[in-house]
Amino acid sequence: MRIADLDGQRVAVWGFGREGRAAITALRKRLPQQALTLFCAPAEVDAARAFDTVLDVRGVEPEAAVLAAFDVVIKSPGISAYKPALLAAQAQGTRFTSGTALWFGENPDARVIAVTGTKGKSTTSALVAHLARALGVRTALAGNIGLPLLELLDQSADLWVIELSSFQTGEAGLLELGVITSLYEEHLDWHGSRERYVADKLRLTDVSRQLLVNALQPALLEHTQQHPHRLLFGQPTGWHVTDGCIRRGPQEVFPVDQLAAPGLHNALNACSALAALSAVGMDALAAAPALAHFRPLPHRLQSLGERGGFHWVNDSISTTPLATLAALESLHGRAVTVLVGGHDRGLDWMPFVDAMHSAPAHAIVCMGSNGARIEAALCDANVGCPIVRVDDLAAAVAEAKARAPKGGVILLSPGAPSFDQFKDYAERGRRFAEQAGFDAVTIVGIEGMGIA
Repeated sequence: MRIADLDGQRVAVWGFGREGRAAITALRKRLPQQALTLFCAPAEVDAARAFDTVLDVRGVEPEAAVLAAFDVVIKSPGISAYKPALLAAQAQGTRFTSGTALWFGENPDARVIAVTGTKGKSTTSALVAHLARALGVRTALAGNIGLPLLELLDQSADLWVIELSSFQTGEAGLLELGVITSLYEEHLDWHGSRERYVADKLRLTDVSRQLLVNALQPALLEHTQQHPHRLLFGQPTGWHVTDGCIRRGPQEVFPVDQLAAPGLHNALNACSALAALSAVGMDALAAAPALAHFRPLPHRLQSLGERGGFHWVNDSISTTPLATLAALESLHGRAVTVLVGGHDRGLDWMPFVDAMHSAPAHAIVCMGSNGARIEAALCDANVGCPIVRVDDLAAAVAEAKARAPKGGVILLSPGAPSFDQFKDYAERGRRFAEQAGFDAVTIVGIEGMGIA
């Protein structure tokens, strides 16, 4: 679907976040006379009316009958495609689209590398763009990473690097290369089940001429084995990590200890980015030295520095227990007091519990709405380190300070979403930085978004 196809239709925009605002702006640019209705939260009504004075603003959650009155609804990513009201309206003929789908409709010939994955997709996307630019390629970095594609409507680039969440993979058009960094269970509240999450994530395979996947993930290999042009990273014959070095086959390319982003998983992210460039015909070996100048993304194992005799690490982006384990692995050998817990969406914490039973952290502070569940599982397993439960982040930071040894690490890696206490993971990470004694303004911002 293209924006021109909306001309004269009954059109609604559902959601007034950045994606919703981008959609409204794009439609006003292309179809200035088009009537538009916006569905948003009650608290957003005044801001929405100020944003566009001729919008029909409705501060309600639309029911099926209301949605069915429209020909097309442009939905923000955070609104589940499986809401009963949406499905009922769809059955009555309402078409649902998104800013991502509209951008692909407007740019069918764009050269696109699309990146998804339960974890690693943002860092990998940023790395691909960073390395491509090091080769002199005019590159766009956009999508789920924080810049809606419609904000770049009518702009040109030689390469588009687009991060897609599991909410967006089914909205992409045909693209040159799809990259899947990892596949674990997540977002079960949006998708409804693990099986549906996996199926939605893998919809990227249907539109990718070439598909690059992580060879270290057996389930991912099984799910993608039928793709006719599948490539792998993480195996010895290709881009992989061995003996502290990123290699292409047997060839040493870049020392892992020169990466600013710590941990084996970030070295694998670098491998996926280099493999992606190779897959689209670029000189990855020539680009590899630029890894030394890549700035890690905020809230992703972000080293904040020293305060009060402790080293503080912000990994607020961690929303699965396996991501927390990866964070702890990256700090192996350090005395780590880890803060876990948040919004409970029913994920399995037993892999984390089992790992802590074998190799416990210095201390574990459980917080948030699933903190009691995590604490109980750790205690039932007789994990051999201090375990304490608190209600909120402020109390968790205070407990961490009381229990961490001087010179130790205090790590925020919750393994759960932030919605029980915060708007999003970024707000949680900023609050953690402030409570640790840092200026939160200095830790925000992702370098390289947009076109350069």
